Amino acid sequence: MAADELSSKLNRRLQIEEGAEEPVAIDIRSEQNGSEDKPGVANADSELGAKLLRREQLNDGQGDHVQPSMKVFNPYTEFKEFSRKQIKDMEKMFKLYDAGKDNYIDLMELKMMMEKLGAPQTHIGLKNMMKEVDEDLDNMLSFREFLLIFRKAAAGELAEDSGLSALARLSEIDVSTEGVKGAKTFFEAKVQAINQSNQFEAEIRQEQEVKKKQAEEQKQRRAAFKELRSAFN
Repeated sequence: MAADELSSKLNRRLQIEEGAEEPVAIDIRSEQNGSEDKPGVANADSELGAKLLRREQLNDGQGDHVQPSMKVFNPYTEFKEFSRKQIKDMEKMFKLYDAGKDNYIDLMELKMMMEKLGAPQTHIGLKNMMKEVDEDLDNMLSFREFLLIFRKAAAGELAEDSGLSALARLSEIDVSTEGVKGAKTFFEAKVQAINQSNQFEAEIRQEQEVKKKQAEEQKQRRAAFKELRSAFN
């Protein structure tokens, strides 16, 4: 009944806006008598009404569809101060404590992480940790926000007694020689950027060599197995 009444009101509003009907004054007191005890229901009806009206406008060609953001996060390009190995180690750690496997670390998962690292925090301490790197204010840490912890640690931007400092220090991921901390001048920063680029390329080549070697070893094992099998046929 409530849905039918709401739909009727929306259709009437559309007819009034199009000039098909004249607006009629509503007795506010009588409306309040029916909804005074149910503010939550009124708010829900209002929100539902706005959504239905928005859908009606889109169906009539009014308004524009809003496309979701298609920006893709690439840790290797955004966090160039870290090596590929460091980022992979951080990703491994992030996935280890992402108990819900939803690609986020919430407050409870952060609590468990700090306990396992041997640096338990109070509820307020955990909230302060989250607040310092939670850029979208959703009370959860994405992988990008997780990497921000180590960026701040490498740049010396974390207080020694802070929870984030303890997390970075106890994670066994060495970031002390990385980041912008050692780049004190423009020329030093340029040299460091070049070295990091060369290191990045060297790591890719090394990974390719390892994969190539593994493929060759697998090929040799298959050949040996075929030869052994043919000996028994």
